[in-house]
Amino acid sequence: MELTNTSVAAYFIIKGISDIKELQLPFFLLVFSIYLITLGCNMAIVLLVTLDHHLHTPMYFFLGNLSIMDMSCSTVALHKPLIAFISKDRYVSFCSCFAQMYSFLAFTCDELLILTAMSYDRYVAICNPLRYNEVMNNKVCSLLACVCWVIGFLNILPCLLEISSFTCYTSLEVNHFFCDIMPIIKLTCNDTTILELYIFLEGVLFATFTPFILTFISYAFIISTILRIRSSVGRRKAFYTCSSHLTVVSLLYGTLSYQYFRPISSVRLESNKLYAMFNTAAVPILNPLIYSLKNKDMIAAMKRRLCCFKTSVKEKKNKKQTN
Repeated sequence: MELTNTSVAAYFIIKGISDIKELQLPFFLLVFSIYLITLGCNMAIVLLVTLDHHLHTPMYFFLGNLSIMDMSCSTVALHKPLIAFISKDRYVSFCSCFAQMYSFLAFTCDELLILTAMSYDRYVAICNPLRYNEVMNNKVCSLLACVCWVIGFLNILPCLLEISSFTCYTSLEVNHFFCDIMPIIKLTCNDTTILELYIFLEGVLFATFTPFILTFISYAFIISTILRIRSSVGRRKAFYTCSSHLTVVSLLYGTLSYQYFRPISSVRLESNKLYAMFNTAAVPILNPLIYSLKNKDMIAAMKRRLCCFKTSVKEKKNKKQTN
């Protein structure tokens, strides 16, 4: 829907994943399946970390936070295309659109910061193992997690307040499957020069670059320490504890850098949708799979929970039989 330069938006129309009718049902089934798997896998990690006392360590505490952020990102981004397919309602109010945009960007920023905290945890565990319990105590871990959550939500506010002040749009149709910042900026007829500069500087220097540099520094010390380990078995074990985290960090930074940290004029919304789909659907599934399938502690915790569940079921059956 095209508008004049003076039109003020009261709502937006979400274009969706694809315009091709024949592909809408397959896309819906694919996205819905991915979303259910994402919720199931990440919820399993949160429950395991909460219920199993063997996993009450800093590494799994941060992993539980990461799983909550993954579930939140997927829910915020994917609920609209799923609802739109069922109800055929692609309209979203101005306030709802900006609430979705704010939540998604905040959770994404939180995720980068939590990954940075996890890299620091691995640095202390490998480079200073004798003081690990002293340095990474419960108070420090809780404080780090709280700081990550708060900074993530405060960091996005100036940018969203600026966008919410826009007074005109050339179109109401958002070329995306949810309200994301780049498609909205593409629609406005306001001057976005200052906003683009702010997004680039804030995103590159603070939201992404700073966590990346801190993560890089942590792993520079980690790799240096690993290389000094004489035993090949010791080196392999030390690197094994970091490989999962490095994989997740590489995937997330790679997709986010392409999506958000380019000049607005060079952004292609169709390709951005593909990267956003990978970031909101695939990455939240890969995180629990990478951390759980490669992790002996998580596998052992799953087995213990299954054994406890089977034991409780047997006890209930025995009680019913005796009664």
